Amino acid sequence: MDFNTDDGCAGRTGGHMTLATLLEYGRENDCSDIHITSHRPPTFRRLGELEIGPFRGSREDYRALILSMTNEYQAEELSLGKDLDFSFEDANKQRYRVNIYHQQRELASAIRILRNDIPTLADLSLPPVIQRLAEQPRGIVLVTGPTGSGKSTTLAAMIDYINEQRRAHIITIEDPIEYVHPSKNCLVHQRELHRDVPSFSDALRSAMREDPDVILVGEMRDYETISAAVTAAETGHLVLSTLHTTGASQTLDRIVDVYPSHSQGMIRSQLSGVFRGVVTQTLVPLADGSGRIVATEILIGADAVLNLIREGKYHQLGSTMQSGAQMGMHTLAGNLSELVRKGLITRETAEKNANNKAELEQYFGF
Repeated sequence: MDFNTDDGCAGRTGGHMTLATLLEYGRENDCSDIHITSHRPPTFRRLGELEIGPFRGSREDYRALILSMTNEYQAEELSLGKDLDFSFEDANKQRYRVNIYHQQRELASAIRILRNDIPTLADLSLPPVIQRLAEQPRGIVLVTGPTGSGKSTTLAAMIDYINEQRRAHIITIEDPIEYVHPSKNCLVHQRELHRDVPSFSDALRSAMREDPDVILVGEMRDYETISAAVTAAETGHLVLSTLHTTGASQTLDRIVDVYPSHSQGMIRSQLSGVFRGVVTQTLVPLADGSGRIVATEILIGADAVLNLIREGKYHQLGSTMQSGAQMGMHTLAGNLSELVRKGLITRETAEKNANNKAELEQYFGF
């Protein structure tokens, strides 16, 4: 999408406020998100924390900034009370993901600052086992975690690795497209929801006729999408996707729970045949305050794990991950405690981010 980032509003303090100046400030200060809302100055998320930027204006100024990102059709959609999700490039070819929404009868927006360069798995300091998951010829691999935990970036790095290592057809289905993947050794086609295709499930069903080897599904958010993704994996494709879950056990539980009770035995059986791994991640602040590091929980589709999935014994997955270090498995508590031992994060940070505090205390020797 194209728009003029030079038309803006005169800030009462902080100089001339345009969309371009906000975007530039966000990039120069290593921010991940920019929030523009009616009742306070533009707010930036830096190293996971929100802070108000140096720009000031009126409600009308902020509304004009938000509307400057829309075209005529999108402005009409907003006037009907709808929210918008889209991506765009600025004049410098830098990419952004935008959500515009309504609150208290006013407009607000969240702008995610995207990297043009696709980071490698090594750049992200991810465990080597994630490369092995990207090398799987077929099955389902899930990357999960809360909003802002870097799921999209991890998946982009995995797709880029496949793009360089294989000769395959990759189809991505995204809402919206965040990282643009030029075809390298692979042929890459990227489809955006509401622009190229009406829904994830429709795109997945269509993909079966498009000769794919690898399919990236932006999010497995409903029964239709999950069912189509499992079917795609069963028919010999590698399916990569995300869920907003905070642990391996919760991820599998969530997938099974979207099915009617009479079908849950069937989906557990299907999953046990196609599951290759789940990576749960969260970004935590470094002890020296210089940035953030990723903490992970990793479950691999080993025989013992597949048996537990088939039997629905998700509560036993934690002990399986603890004992599966040789295969690259570990729990989030285990990884957090390791980061504390290395002096990379504080114990307080580990305790704040652990999803199983009792297990974390065991690692600390309580």
